[in-house]
Amino acid sequence: MNYTIHPLTPHGTGAEIRGLDLKRPVTDELRSALGAEFVKYHVLVFRDQQLTAPDFARAGEIFGEIMPQHHKDTCSTGHPKVFEIKNEEVAPGKYRISGETYHTDHSNHPVPPRATALHPVSLPSYGGDTQFVNMHLAYDDLPQAMKRRIDGLMAVHVWESKFSPRKMRPLAEASSRALPPPGIHPIVRLHPENHRKALYLNPVRMESIIGMPQDEAMALIKELMTHATQRKYEYRHKWLTGDMLIWDNRSVMHQANGDYNMKEVRRLYRIMIVGEPVLAAAVASAAA
Repeated sequence: MNYTIHPLTPHGTGAEIRGLDLKRPVTDELRSALGAEFVKYHVLVFRDQQLTAPDFARAGEIFGEIMPQHHKDTCSTGHPKVFEIKNEEVAPGKYRISGETYHTDHSNHPVPPRATALHPVSLPSYGGDTQFVNMHLAYDDLPQAMKRRIDGLMAVHVWESKFSPRKMRPLAEASSRALPPPGIHPIVRLHPENHRKALYLNPVRMESIIGMPQDEAMALIKELMTHATQRKYEYRHKWLTGDMLIWDNRSVMHQANGDYNMKEVRRLYRIMIVGEPVLAAAVASAAA
């Protein structure tokens, strides 16, 4: 296993891996080692990769089975399981930036993705960073009273919440037909591999908290989001040509930045990895 790994933050969120060519076959030993690094660091950056869409799909499969995505019309021409995201002009001088507020991917699914991976096809000359916040650390730092308040609470995640801070890209008809029923997930989840608690939030999709008045629920989500998105929990990724980035949707939130020249195209391949049902930490603790 001839690779080097370097942490990218003092708090252990994000690590850079060099020395691997992800176009090459992967041994079971290497697959196991990279899986352990992924769970430890939550965000892995593989440098100096030059991947076609099929190469990228095979690299993603190191971490599990590829999951279908919402927007069927953004599938890459190079591979049926690889999708593309890019900035889009939706009106003269007005652009949609995919993922521009903090969220976790596809949380409206009954079984959300384990991971998401990106590989740039084209990058702007400046800006366009992706930010991540560690939701384990955010949960750990909550006051005990807040932990007691939220442990066991369940939230309803829909395709687009009426409280969403941004408008989603409209779904094509085939994509709309393929939408699953809303996901109902705990606000505090237990990571199935590192067995740590984490906040599980997504204001783009969270429509309600079961058993809580709407205004109280939205105030609680806002308070938790303000806490979780503090800079002290952040890893900010500055993209380089050749990066392959994969992150753990079970332990981080992320957002894209639209701070670049919109006349330049920021285009990336994207895949998601099949996950497992979201386990409520309170239920798991009670069963232990």
